[in-house]
Amino acid sequence: MRTEEATGLVPRLAIFYAALFVLPGIQMPFFPVWLEAKGVDAGMIGVVLAAPIVARLLAVPVLMREADRRDAVRAALIVCGFAASAGYTLVGLSAGAVLILVAYALTSLATTPQMPLAETYALKELAARRRAYGPVRLWGSFAFIAGNFVAGFAADVIPVRDLIWLIVAASVLIAVAALALPPMTPRAIEPSTPHPVRQNLWRDRPFIAVVAAASFIQASHAEFYGFSAVQWSAAGFDGTVIAALWALGVAAEIVLFALQSRLPPFFEPTVLLLVGACGGALRWIGMAFDPPAFMLAALQLLHALSFGATHLGALAFVAKTAP
Repeated sequence: MRTEEATGLVPRLAIFYAALFVLPGIQMPFFPVWLEAKGVDAGMIGVVLAAPIVARLLAVPVLMREADRRDAVRAALIVCGFAASAGYTLVGLSAGAVLILVAYALTSLATTPQMPLAETYALKELAARRRAYGPVRLWGSFAFIAGNFVAGFAADVIPVRDLIWLIVAASVLIAVAALALPPMTPRAIEPSTPHPVRQNLWRDRPFIAVVAAASFIQASHAEFYGFSAVQWSAAGFDGTVIAALWALGVAAEIVLFALQSRLPPFFEPTVLLLVGACGGALRWIGMAFDPPAFMLAALQLLHALSFGATHLGALAFVAKTAP
């Protein structure tokens, strides 16, 4: 293992994660607001926001399998990046709910594989260089906050209908950052104490239990991601306050990621998932009572558990278990 290999990978991977998360930092709070400004009603907004879920079921298994077989994860990231840039441009030029839905669904075929491709690249390359995932991934969370505030300020000074072009610009950044990633290591370095690999994962009850638990916990965020900004805007919060509320949650997530390598051994993957479930339950029960702004701020800090702990637990378990 050469030190220069690690130092070359880590900053470029950190930049890529930053680019990758600027986009959802803009999109997740404010894309529904843009849809509303384009005259899309609430029911149709839900349908549009569901398009990536359907696209993920179609695109991710096929593209990930081919990228893995051909050892072309980096190449797939580059192709998806430029395809997504073209797709978001098409979304911005579309008029009417149906055309927006079709354009966004097609774009989602390129965007939904980006995250699993990125995690595959990062986990393999960082493990080969004995580097922790959390301290690199946290730069994505910093960028998410930056995207929140950029879009929040923009929503207060430019027409809401122009917010889509911030999303287009962010997608171009992802493509360029993917081009800068170094080629993948041809042969992975084996860990000193390798974990046993289970081959028949869909017959493996612990694996199914972890996948189901992580899926349910992360799915509990769906309504919040889709409609929190719309609800808070209707309640009189301006774009900057909405961005700040989102940023608080991600700031808490950053702290958890930064401390990942220092967590006691007790916090094994399944314990992290349990912590994430409990944090999510507390967060959503609190928000169900329509709390005032200062309570919303406190509840947003639970994002470190509902998302962060769940994400780390699920990735760590799959990395140990899946071939």
